[in-house]
Amino acid sequence: MPETESAAVHEGPVVIRMPEILSALSFALDLTEGAVPGHALRSCLLGMRIALHAQLPQSQLGDLYYALLLKDIGCSSNAARMCQIVGGDDRAIKSGVKLEDWTQPGKPKLSTLKLMWNTVLPEANFAERIARIAKIGATQHANNAEMIGLRCDRGASIVRKIGLGDATARAVFSLDEHWNGSGYPERLKGESIPLLARIATVAQHLDVFASETSTENAIAVLIERSGKWFDPELVKIAVSLHKQGTLWDGCLADTPEARVRAGVLALEPGESVHLGAGEIDRVCEAFSDVVDAKSPFTSKHSRGVAVAADAIAATLGYSEERRQMVHRAALLHDLGKLRVPNSILDKPGKLTGDEFTVVKEHPALTQQILARIPAFREMAVIAGAHHEKLDGTGYPNRLGKSELSPEARIIAVADVYAALSEEPPYRESLDLSQVAAIMTKDIPHKLDPECYDALIFSLSKHKIPA
Repeated sequence: MPETESAAVHEGPVVIRMPEILSALSFALDLTEGAVPGHALRSCLLGMRIALHAQLPQSQLGDLYYALLLKDIGCSSNAARMCQIVGGDDRAIKSGVKLEDWTQPGKPKLSTLKLMWNTVLPEANFAERIARIAKIGATQHANNAEMIGLRCDRGASIVRKIGLGDATARAVFSLDEHWNGSGYPERLKGESIPLLARIATVAQHLDVFASETSTENAIAVLIERSGKWFDPELVKIAVSLHKQGTLWDGCLADTPEARVRAGVLALEPGESVHLGAGEIDRVCEAFSDVVDAKSPFTSKHSRGVAVAADAIAATLGYSEERRQMVHRAALLHDLGKLRVPNSILDKPGKLTGDEFTVVKEHPALTQQILARIPAFREMAVIAGAHHEKLDGTGYPNRLGKSELSPEARIIAVADVYAALSEEPPYRESLDLSQVAAIMTKDIPHKLDPECYDALIFSLSKHKIPA
């Protein structure tokens, strides 16, 4: 393989802090929910301001900080089911429903009906759409319990996996509880709802409404739902900060991202500590789980790519540190897919041109998200090139042989192998001989032959589960 800039990079331990990595990766969670980019960051600023005004003990501020950044980390787990229920774009319905009062299905507002009409079975005929909307209305509470239950369980589990503790996990789990007991998943009421969850609920409401409508409307709806959805005391604090002109400082949707993120990083709780290699790996694994949970057909894809890529790198004689970087890039290579609706991801037939255009955007989104972390910038380029081909026919940038690093070639081969080894909605799973027959057609003009040979060697030595 040719010498590339990446091969000459100085090897050394990655230096990174937890807020730095989570504040960047939170943009992937915004993609899942169809939120205005930076939603998690702005929610973090708003929630921490409310907490500081409420004189929350220092011991709880750290738990709240991470709960605000990761409040949506379980959202991909219900995307496929949401798509099944509405028969359309799961991201569109998730984004729109945040502006609606979904606790009273028998009294839908005109805006709710418009949302349903625009998102439910968009390609079906009139009668079919009306029937599906009626069914959704009749089963709404059951649907809410299922959707939010999936999200809350998964979110709390991932938070614990990262190692952030029970208080943070509990806040994420209880994010959709309401003060009057009308929320989910446990129908908690009043002060039985964890305080950190109550603060996070107010904060996310404020940002969603301010970003989609206006700050004045955000406050008006907050007041209207005080004592129903929201803790009245926290509402009073938010209204007071709003009147003082300090609530929204530097955290509106049009505020430059760098300023918002700087504000979040300045609020880092406790003493700044660099993460160890194992802690960074846990975060990468957690976010790979978020990606893979979006579709039942890719439930192990990122892990599969990482295992294959690591085996290829080991066979090619990479150092431990370079293997670690390849492994992390492989785990996170599909972050941008969180923006792709499940109506496309899980489609059983061939994609249309417009649908494939949406899919082709995901590598660039992955690169943009990872590049927000200075220590991950090389990794961002490698992960963002996993669909490029040696002959320049790949996407998103049609890079050629001389522009693709050895590490990018490794992940491209590992990604193709993992994808062919899975069972997507449009075909049955393939055995190893079929996978090899398909891949060899792309050697050497599209896929790197040395990486492919290393893959086959690793499979023969059982370093990769066949």
